[in-house]
This record gives sequence, structure tokens and C-alpha cells, in this order.
Amino acid sequence: MVMNMMMGFGRLVVSLKSKLRYLKMKKPAYYDKIEKSESMRVEIRSRKARKLIEETMKIADSPRTSKTYAF
Repeated sequence: MVMNMMMGFGRLVVSLKSKLRYLKMKKPAYYDKIEKSESMRVEIRSRKARKLIEETMKIADSPRTSKTYAF
């Protein structure tokens, strides 16, 4: 009886290993590109603008004000 259970367990392990191997070899799923809505575009622009303002303020507040920067 114990021997029978061990053989069943062994088959289960072999089966799981082969399934895992198959999943590793399987190509990744490709997703459709999501179209950006107008609100998403506005949010992206505002983030870029905030970042630019922040970088400009860092330069303006730096103690090396004698250098000139081209914007």
C-alpha cells in the first residue's frame, strides 16, 4: 500500500515538473496597446511641466547663479 502511494506521488511530481517546464517555455502573452484618453494626455503634460518647473527652480535656487543656462 505504501509503495503504491509512493509511485502515485512520483507520477504527480513528474507531471508537475513537465507542466512547469511547458509554462517556462511558453511565449509571453502580448497585450493590445491602450489608447490614451484626452485626460491621460493632459495628466502626462502636466507631470512633464511640473518636472521641468522643479528642475528650473533647483537651478535658479542654486548658489552658482553666475553661470548661464540655455533653456
